[in-house]
Amino acid sequence: MGLFDKEEKVVLSETVTSEETVEEEKAEAAPAVRKSTKKNNNKKNTKKEKTDFTQAAKLGKGATAVIAIVMVFVFVFMFCTTQIPAGHTGVVTSFGKVKDYTLDSGLHFKAPWYSIVKMDNRVQKQSVELSCFSSDIQEVNVVYTVNFRIEKENAMKIYSEIGKDYYSTVITPAIAESVKIITAKYSAENLISMRSELAQGIEADLGAKLMKYNVQVVSTAVEDMDFTDAFTDAVEQKQVAEQNKLRAQTEAEQKVIEAEAEAKVKLIQAEAEAEANKVISESLTDKIIKKFLYEKWDGKMPTVTGGDSSSILPSDLFK
Repeated sequence: MGLFDKEEKVVLSETVTSEETVEEEKAEAAPAVRKSTKKNNNKKNTKKEKTDFTQAAKLGKGATAVIAIVMVFVFVFMFCTTQIPAGHTGVVTSFGKVKDYTLDSGLHFKAPWYSIVKMDNRVQKQSVELSCFSSDIQEVNVVYTVNFRIEKENAMKIYSEIGKDYYSTVITPAIAESVKIITAKYSAENLISMRSELAQGIEADLGAKLMKYNVQVVSTAVEDMDFTDAFTDAVEQKQVAEQNKLRAQTEAEQKVIEAEAEAKVKLIQAEAEAEANKVISESLTDKIIKKFLYEKWDGKMPTVTGGDSSSILPSDLFK
């Protein structure tokens, strides 16, 4: 082996050694690189997570603000506004105390601690069935209907003095009292024949009673009156008897009228005949009579039998 070969071996040995050294260094440096890369990745992930959290926090704050605003609007709408329907009046109360003003129909703002009572100003209708007695102690069931209303300016006073259920408190007792008092002034028969007067009397009495409570009576009506079966039968029998009596009277009067008419006819005929005879007798003369007899003569000579027989010749008629 020459010198050149030795040097070549030395160079190859050194090259192998150098490559092994580089591989060892790479092997030693690889964990550090991996660790550094992992650390960098962790930093990036942490930064991204922080960014996402920040964005989520911002979104959360925005959503919370929106929810808060919506809740405020809901609170204001529910507790700070009120809707009064058409035909109603709003009575304002605060902790049970009635305020000195009212609300018209429409949308209104109010304090959260205010309460609104809605009073109906429209015409309302109610019917009541009552058991009453007539002046002759006949029982009668009356169905009575009343139309009433309250004015806007009286709504606050009615609520303060009577309350919202003023119909049961004031109107119902007044109807019962008025109907029974006025009904007792009429007999059972007059209740039937004077029904319109009965209704007018009840309405006048009821209107005066309710006016004291600021309730206006618009109109009333006696819808129905129902008597006992015994009274109804008696009324029917009486009506039948009156009808029969009226029929008999009518027939008798008719006969009288016919008789009087017949007598008048005969009288007129007699008077006419007498007048005719008078006219005839005044117009007859002897010549007319003789002419009449001559025209009726049949040409035969009449024969007269007697002690002193004589005959009347036709020539005698013209003397």
